[in-house]
Amino acid sequence: MSKSKSPLAVKIVTLVGTMLLLLIPLMVVRGLIVERADYRSVVEEAIGQSTSGPQKLVGPLIAIPVTEVYSTLENNHEVSQKRTFIHFWLPESLMVEGNQNVEPRKVGIYEGQVWKTDINVKAEFDTSRLEALNRDNITLGKPFMVMAVGDTRGIGAVNPPSLDGTPLLVEPGTGIARESQGLHVQLPNLPFTQKKFNLDFSLVLSGTGNFSMVPLGRNSELVLNSNWPHPNFIGDFLPVTREVSPTGFQARWQSSWFANNLGERFAEADKFSSPELPSFSVSVATPADHYQLTDRATKYALLLIALTFTAFFVFETLTGRRMHPMQYLLVGLSLVMFYFLLLALSEHIGFTPAWVTASLVGALMNGVYLQAVLKSWRSSVLFTLALLVLDGVMWGLLRSEESSLLLGTGVLLIALCGVMFLTRNLDWYALGLPKAPKLPESDELRIWK
Repeated sequence: MSKSKSPLAVKIVTLVGTMLLLLIPLMVVRGLIVERADYRSVVEEAIGQSTSGPQKLVGPLIAIPVTEVYSTLENNHEVSQKRTFIHFWLPESLMVEGNQNVEPRKVGIYEGQVWKTDINVKAEFDTSRLEALNRDNITLGKPFMVMAVGDTRGIGAVNPPSLDGTPLLVEPGTGIARESQGLHVQLPNLPFTQKKFNLDFSLVLSGTGNFSMVPLGRNSELVLNSNWPHPNFIGDFLPVTREVSPTGFQARWQSSWFANNLGERFAEADKFSSPELPSFSVSVATPADHYQLTDRATKYALLLIALTFTAFFVFETLTGRRMHPMQYLLVGLSLVMFYFLLLALSEHIGFTPAWVTASLVGALMNGVYLQAVLKSWRSSVLFTLALLVLDGVMWGLLRSEESSLLLGTGVLLIALCGVMFLTRNLDWYALGLPKAPKLPESDELRIWK
């Protein structure tokens, strides 16, 4: 080796190169995580295709076929014209109560969730909203109630609705060409003399992913109880109140036409599109699963390797024992194998038991190897315990999503302070650093002394 080269600088460059070399197997680990997670997503989509997908309730609303005769002037002659359209009559108040039961479905080692919701609907309609249609030039067709859903495969048992106590017949389809997913009920001719009437019915609806309801009523309310403890409240309106516990959640939404403007949107429309309407929504969300947690763990892999290498470097600096770069590489590879073992075990026994098992296996393997390298059981046990403590700290970082950056920064500061404390009295020049040349003292400096 050239005398101009510092052994310390060569050592540092070698360790940095070793860490960069370990990036290759770490990239393989991350690629494998992405591949397994993508396959899990395919399985979840397959479960939805085999049962039913996300559900969005639109209704109940009453569709009234209207034929209007009107006159226009053509060449100074009055010509009679006729047009037909559907008038949508929205409820004055809408109250929906749902009890949701979420069940896991497995395909091999992968799992998805299917939910089933018992829905009770109460809607009140005000006939004064139809005064504009009570004209001589307008003929009304047979009205029918419409309830649109996202996927008709999820419609289970339907308790026939009743009109002021009179049961009605439920038919498949919405009766509207644009919205074919759902059901409809033919209604008797509605007397304009009756001020208000109520529609009450219930149904069982199954699906996967999101459950949504469009607040069509002038005043709308949704109350949902579920046994799923990991809801994701999405959509256009957050619940007014919600309570989440380990056994499930309860949420209540409220809205009115002042907030959603649905009354005006339906006033001149003769058709509607469900995906474009605002809704109350909740998703049966999967909590941070083992793929997400393992992927997050690999992001701290370089930190784990760097702290381990730093500990070895400080140890050999203080004791005078030298470790070959290949020994550093083997220890680094054992740390990489920790992530392979973590991924493989977490698919079968869960993330936390897999983390504990992988930590114990990795610490035991490194402890036995270091005893052979360092020729000291005491040093080996200390390093083994340090690795277990470091794994415990990393586990805490992964579980604390909101403060992971703060905790990670704290770990780095503590590690840096530990290195500074251990090397506070170290003669760095003994490691091969060139000493600064001694400058001749000037006359002024000698006079000052």
